[in-house]
Amino acid sequence: MVILGSGQFRYRVETQWAQLPEGWTLGDVPGVGVDSRDRVYVFSRGPNPVAVFDRDGAFHGSWGGDVFTHPHGVHITPDDLLYLTDDGDHTVRRCTADGRVLLQIGDAGNPAPFMSGRPFRRCTHTALAPDGDIWVSDGYQNARVHRYSPDGELRWSFGDCGAGPGEFNLPHALHCDADGMVYVADRENHRVQIFDDAGMFVTEWRNLHRPSSIVPLPGEPKAWLIGEIGPVMRFNRGAHNLGPRLSIVDEHGRLITRLCISPSAGLEPGQFLSPHGIAVDSHGDIYVAQVGATAWPQLFPGQDAPAHFPSLQKLVRID
Repeated sequence: MVILGSGQFRYRVETQWAQLPEGWTLGDVPGVGVDSRDRVYVFSRGPNPVAVFDRDGAFHGSWGGDVFTHPHGVHITPDDLLYLTDDGDHTVRRCTADGRVLLQIGDAGNPAPFMSGRPFRRCTHTALAPDGDIWVSDGYQNARVHRYSPDGELRWSFGDCGAGPGEFNLPHALHCDADGMVYVADRENHRVQIFDDAGMFVTEWRNLHRPSSIVPLPGEPKAWLIGEIGPVMRFNRGAHNLGPRLSIVDEHGRLITRLCISPSAGLEPGQFLSPHGIAVDSHGDIYVAQVGATAWPQLFPGQDAPAHFPSLQKLVRID
């Protein structure tokens, strides 16, 4: 049994949680979300982009094969609507739990000009504000955060390429809290930036390495779970204390504990290749989505890739 974390944040690793239909493999899984009934929606880059499981891992169906080009981010609202961000066709889609598309934001297949600030150019993630507005991080070939009305009309945008307050170097994921504060994982600037609901910079958290995903943990004290991906440059590839890993921080961004059994990337339970998407259920259990096939040649150049990657792990909270 592999145990991660410390104190009140201790978890048991379950690597074979998802009970896939015969012949299925998930491939890269960039995103995962959990609804109000603890159903788990796995957003993968394969022939069945959205796969649905219960919290015990039993399979409950799939959809989206004729909709999505290159899945990236998942956000699920309190009333169980899914916001699915596709960086391949530059869109965000609001869907029902059974796959009916209710709203599309973005012109599929027609990206905005590179670094223009106009939506979208490989958008990355979506989050709903308390008032129902839609925030979108936009992302790989832009440096922008956009705010939309509930019916998909652009209200305004902010951000520019750079490393200063309110500037971004790959805004990769975001979350809105109950007070309307917006937390943006500014990945290649190695920080989380925090803004008020008017898009004004408030503060930043820095004790991080390439943060790719961010979600709050349930209960008290307030804490945040952050997925960090590892170094890929030749000079520090495989270096210790840089990830990939999961980190838990308090409401001020101070480190509480880190979840990993090794200071570097790997395939063993409790190791990670790229914790690209994360979600937490009502019990405090964590679901970790990974893009292993994408990360492998960056982390282990020249080495043969395994036949299958650990693209989805569950961490069960230990009371």
